[in-house]
Amino acid sequence: MEDYGFSEIRIPIVEKTDLFSRSIGESTDIVEKQMYNFQDRDGSSITLRPEGTASAVRAYIEHNLYTKEPVQKLYYIGPMFRHEKPQRGRLRQFHQIGAEVFGIKNPSIDVEIFELLVHYFKELKIGGLSLQINSLGCSKCRPSYVEEVKKYLKGGYSELCEDCKRRRTKNPLRILDCKKEGCREK
Repeated sequence: MEDYGFSEIRIPIVEKTDLFSRSIGESTDIVEKQMYNFQDRDGSSITLRPEGTASAVRAYIEHNLYTKEPVQKLYYIGPMFRHEKPQRGRLRQFHQIGAEVFGIKNPSIDVEIFELLVHYFKELKIGGLSLQINSLGCSKCRPSYVEEVKKYLKGGYSELCEDCKRRRTKNPLRILDCKKEGCREK
């Protein structure tokens, strides 16, 4: 990571719950089903971190890192925690490495991160990999795509599981990730 100009940021394992519910989205599986939440001594809700982006963004803002350099390239590595029926091959505690770039609004930074990943896997001598890129579009075209998904789903609403029925209005793109067979067929 440091060969590509990234600096390590150490993020806490425990954060306030609302940090994740606001940033990840209240209608995501992570927030609704997979977070380990606890009551702190003062009655506030705290959570074992399920991912690193929210904590990195909070630290970037809270510690005024934007005043130090116009572009900040940060990475984190460490344990993350997810509850509720982990998918096959996943564990409730797992280690993750992530990269965040602040101060650049250009897709070229995504290409740089893809290049970093390919280089990383080559260094580990992991072969037979392919890079598959998916996108839900830019901020201008995504809203019309979301509307098209909503229209499409109106026809088969009764076939959707309860989670997807609720997501249809709150966060319809999450339906595309549903693992239940009836929803996948739709």
